[in-house]
Amino acid sequence: MQGKIEAADLLNRLDKGEKLTLLDVREEIEFYTFNIGGKNIPLQALGQNTGELGANKSEEIIVMCSAGLRSATATALLAEKGYTNVKNLTGGLLAVRKLKY
Repeated sequence: MQGKIEAADLLNRLDKGEKLTLLDVREEIEFYTFNIGGKNIPLQALGQNTGELGANKSEEIIVMCSAGLRSATATALLAEKGYTNVKNLTGGLLAVRKLKY
């Protein structure tokens, strides 16, 4: 199932200590500048590197980028590869920063 998750919902789940599979599809320099954790696989490399996710294909995966555009593309790509529970972070990390930082 492809879906969306709002920044407030994601932060609430993280604050509760939920162990989530987070995938950040920004470039490495963006990831090291600011991130909320998770695996960093840039969108351009994702097609060849889905095995690096370490997730089974039915596990929930929350995909994020700066504003939600690259992560929307990544969500569709993962669905094509058979991942069935992928969610795009609406508004991306910009939305997270507005709420938390």
